[in-house]
Amino acid sequence: MKVLVTGGAGYIGSHTAQALMNAGHQVIIFDNISTGFSEAIPMGAEFVQGDVRNRDLLVDVLKKYSVEAVIQFAAKLIVPESIEKPIDYYENNTMGVLALAQACVETNVKKVVFSSTAAVYGDATVDGLIAEEAPKAPLNPYGSSKLMSEQILRDCEAPYGMRSVCLRYFNVAGAAENGQNGQRTKNATHLIKVSSEAACGKRASVGIFGTDYPTPDGTGVRDYIHVEDLADLHVLALQYLNEGGKSEIFNCGYGHGFSVKEVINTVKKVSGVDFKVEEQPRRAGDAATLVADSSKVRKAFNWTPKRDNLELICRTAYEWEKKLS
Repeated sequence: MKVLVTGGAGYIGSHTAQALMNAGHQVIIFDNISTGFSEAIPMGAEFVQGDVRNRDLLVDVLKKYSVEAVIQFAAKLIVPESIEKPIDYYENNTMGVLALAQACVETNVKKVVFSSTAAVYGDATVDGLIAEEAPKAPLNPYGSSKLMSEQILRDCEAPYGMRSVCLRYFNVAGAAENGQNGQRTKNATHLIKVSSEAACGKRASVGIFGTDYPTPDGTGVRDYIHVEDLADLHVLALQYLNEGGKSEIFNCGYGHGFSVKEVINTVKKVSGVDFKVEEQPRRAGDAATLVADSSKVRKAFNWTPKRDNLELICRTAYEWEKKLS
């Protein structure tokens, strides 16, 4: 298929673009390079520099390349920043999806895979794992902007015949196992990336934001999924839509979590570096526990993750970080 990947120069988008090409699809990457990196774009992919809020340009690109499906990554995604600058997040994330939906309707593109987030669930008050039907109560504008985007896509199905798969990511981490791609983001806030930077001497310390959560060791618990397993899920989502699958929402995680302290200790183990750790107050908008019930996506896509191993995730992230200047 001819697939437009918006935000395809970003961390997850670039890994997914590579996975799509490996599966035989033709990929057109659309990115404004505001947070993405041109060097992350896979060899052989077409590239158009543009902003996802530019509906007219999207229409031109969808027509020029006879695009058959869109995978939408383009978004701002830093939780603390979303609390400080909520308008930026609604304007970029939600309005970006609205512009994309309008362009798809105008060009008769009827298949969309959307990059969503576990942040739509807010603080998990349920016992055990979070299923897709759990209450939606975002703690921050980032989560709210994504939940609104999901609603836009859902409402486009009946009148326009546009089917969508919304993938709610839990915590995405790691780097390509072949060492060719990873997270390049400056001033990252993701724990495994930050810990890898500390292990490489690029940070003086790693902060633990909150040690009084109702968890086994008092620190936040998250479900970490390897970026290449997540990329595979996008390829499977596209296949699902091609085979006539109805619009659906799927959690993307492994179904078990690790605490902040466990992750930090794992990065220390794989790197052999005992970097400094500082305990700090909780951050606004952080949930105590976010762990996916991933049974729905496993069944629908017949998916078995290939990289469900915290040491592998941390090792690939650390090895990638060593390569970055």
